[in-house]
Amino acid sequence: MDFSYAMTPFLAWLVAGVSKFVINSIKARKLAFGLIGYGGLPSNHSAIVSSMAALIALKEGIRHPAFGVAITLAFIVMLDANSLRRQVGRHAKAINKLTAGVPDHQVLRERMGHTPLEIGAGIAVGVTVAVAVKLVLA
Repeated sequence: MDFSYAMTPFLAWLVAGVSKFVINSIKARKLAFGLIGYGGLPSNHSAIVSSMAALIALKEGIRHPAFGVAITLAFIVMLDANSLRRQVGRHAKAINKLTAGVPDHQVLRERMGHTPLEIGAGIAVGVTVAVAVKLVLA
């Protein structure tokens, strides 16, 4: 049984998450556990879906129907990360500003979504992981 299809997105998620933690910790000049979550460079979501699309392209070819499905899913995830989730973050920021003086107000997470650079970095991580898995398990 070929476990590379299950392992690759997990490894992409792990590499992107560790990279994001290291980058955020360097920027904050302390361990950035509070910045774990949505948003930031690289995009975990983009890394996960691009790793699968890249692995399918490498192993099955771009003419395989599974590649079409994977690339479609990748586009949906990345468009969502860039538009909808960024808007959710902007709305959370506005709501937090409006409710700043309200007692017992639970502050909403403002860091949501990704910039095109963060998505591009996620794609780079995903493709790199897919290539590494293909080379190691070939």
